[in-house]
Amino acid sequence: MACLRKRRERWVIDFYDTRGKRRWKTLPKGTTKGKARDAIREIEDQLARGVYLPEKRIPLFKDVATDWLEQKKLNVRASTWEMYRGHVEKHFEDVNDIRVNRLATSKVEKFIVAKQTAGMNITTLRKIIVTFNQIMQYTVRNKYLDHNPVRDAQRPKDRGKIKESHIKVLDPEQINSFFGAVENPKYKTLFMLAILSGARQGELLGLKWTDTDWINNQIHIQRSFNTHTWYKPKTKASYRRIDLGSTMMKQLKAWRLTCPPNDLDLIFPSEKGSPLEANNVVTRYFRKAMKKAGLPRLRFHDLRHTYASLLIEQGENIKYIQSQLGHSSPTVTLNVYAHLMKPVNQASANRLENTIFEATGSKMVAETKKGLTAVAVSP
Repeated sequence: MACLRKRRERWVIDFYDTRGKRRWKTLPKGTTKGKARDAIREIEDQLARGVYLPEKRIPLFKDVATDWLEQKKLNVRASTWEMYRGHVEKHFEDVNDIRVNRLATSKVEKFIVAKQTAGMNITTLRKIIVTFNQIMQYTVRNKYLDHNPVRDAQRPKDRGKIKESHIKVLDPEQINSFFGAVENPKYKTLFMLAILSGARQGELLGLKWTDTDWINNQIHIQRSFNTHTWYKPKTKASYRRIDLGSTMMKQLKAWRLTCPPNDLDLIFPSEKGSPLEANNVVTRYFRKAMKKAGLPRLRFHDLRHTYASLLIEQGENIKYIQSQLGHSSPTVTLNVYAHLMKPVNQASANRLENTIFEATGSKMVAETKKGLTAVAVSP
């Protein structure tokens, strides 16, 4: 048990750490007895939880962040790790030289406010907070402290501003113009499949001919290729079979006849037989075709959004759309595409009335029609 005594007009806490080593902590000159008692209670509490460390052994935030980053490298995709590295190197200058046990929730909130005040994009800031949270959770796992201060910090809000959607889509006329602007059969098939399947770019580049179900008119998503690396789908829902129409299947069959053979059996191989590079596809073929068709500049991922928007437009079930897109739940799909839902749906209201009234031969329908007729013939 720790004890408190005074030496040369300064309070000293005398105690044994979790390894049984005797330690002394001398408090600053002028510390009151009440503050000294608070300090001894804090040390006793840390000893009881097994998280006590001498002040000099508690690492700075930047050191913990570096360790976390190295550990994370083995467990996430290369693109995700690069994002984390960018956050660590560029955005934590305000807390880098603070020992992690001094990063209280209040300091985390000041960090967030400072970023907002500096005009940081709200989406970027939220991603940085996710990284901050993971780093501090890493400190908890390593017993540098016993709680995560980021977890309880107030998150940034949009301050009532209406956020414009970043989603851009093509309408049917634009889609046909786009297809007509692509001359190379490989890339025409690739872009058609992107719009008519909603598959992600990495999933398309990782497709093999054995993933094609010619009987049921489907493709089976089992892997993706991104940043020179093969990956398994992130979630169980990402493993999926996507339905294709007859036109798309005819296009695939025609491309199969001219597709050069390759050891990986890829549907869209490079000239060397390896997977296509995503950036090359976009810069050399996708953007040029969009420009040739006179269309606005879009991201490749907007072809996936186009697929989803068209399914929503034609009234497909949200559960079906979710399964085709590979989202983990319909909630995810709704969060992304809810703004595309029609605010007015008179046909649905009429179908509801037909179900309730006309199917039962309700007198209300007859009386309503009679009233409308009377209004129509009145002078």
